[in-house]
Amino acid sequence: MRVLVVDDDVKISSFVAKGLKQAGFAVDVVANGPDALAVARATPFDLAVVDVMLPGFDGLELIGRLRSAGLKLPVLVLSARRSVDDRVAGLRRGGDDYLTKPFSFIELLARVQALVRRSTTQPEMTRLVYEDLELDLLSRRVTRAGETLVLQPKEFALLEYLMRNAGRVVSKTAVLEHVYDYGFDPQTNVVDVLVCRLRAKLDRSPLVKLLHTERGFGYVLRSD
Repeated sequence: MRVLVVDDDVKISSFVAKGLKQAGFAVDVVANGPDALAVARATPFDLAVVDVMLPGFDGLELIGRLRSAGLKLPVLVLSARRSVDDRVAGLRRGGDDYLTKPFSFIELLARVQALVRRSTTQPEMTRLVYEDLELDLLSRRVTRAGETLVLQPKEFALLEYLMRNAGRVVSKTAVLEHVYDYGFDPQTNVVDVLVCRLRAKLDRSPLVKLLHTERGFGYVLRSD
């Protein structure tokens, strides 16, 4: 899952980005409205965290422009304004949730996860299951045939993306866009290394192999 964080307060944006990365999200940080709009138009984000007070144009204007451009990604609005009118204004402009400052990261993460769940085709889904593989999105626990797999954040993010697309081949470009926070570099082998690490934990003998490489196309979670 890839998140866009828009805040000109470096301390807050760094705090939010660090926490989200540790939770397994890929994160891009932008400090003003115009740049955020340009990045959001060019990159497929799964969610945005947007501060109200921004240079260029404010967060509410940004949300309005995102919606006018046809971008439906969920938006969590951050603001120091606590009045009901301010919260209503944020939601009316197209925000999906509203969090006032100061906030705890635990609460922000819970709201982000809830928005991601609501934006999927199965809004209440908190657990992904494929064959004997289970991934709990809340506890971040992964098991295969009842055995717990200890995954690093990027490995968890890759497995979540593959499980959401089980049976479909996903390209290296798609993995980079959803798991990492930078653009596709055709020369990099970071995805291949990550896939190898995950496969070593996921497909230990004598279990049926689930993670396959389709040479020239990408990767697929499939039981054959």
